[in-house]
Amino acid sequence: MIALIQRVSQAQVVVEGKTVGAVGHGILLLLGVQKDDDSDKAKKLLDKVLSYRIFSDDEGRMNRSLRDINGELLVVSQFTLAADTRKGTRPGFSKGAAPALAEALYDEFVELAKHEVSTASGCFGADMKVSLTNDGPVTFWLEV
Repeated sequence: MIALIQRVSQAQVVVEGKTVGAVGHGILLLLGVQKDDDSDKAKKLLDKVLSYRIFSDDEGRMNRSLRDINGELLVVSQFTLAADTRKGTRPGFSKGAAPALAEALYDEFVELAKHEVSTASGCFGADMKVSLTNDGPVTFWLEV
């Protein structure tokens, strides 16, 4: 399971002209599900995301987590994170989870997150328009 996280001052997801998810200060998380992923990996990744210290403390050092600042989380599915880009000029998607598994784990991840922090989400499989203000910019790639 892969998460590309970005520290944001705001982010939103629009589907067919309607905002389906939006957050203020917090994290935009693009979530990629691979075929060997399971519930345990989803839980581990969520804990890592919520505990990852990417927010500034009083001295300006990245020393606070999303939990510490009571920030918000916007989770957006992105199957392209599982792409194999090592060869050629066309990505391969053999490492990606089948749509049914990917959607189930995405939904599980979002539900688990909602029990921890204020969480919004995109729509799995939809053509989404994602906008954000990356704060920093601060962006990290996390895998479990």
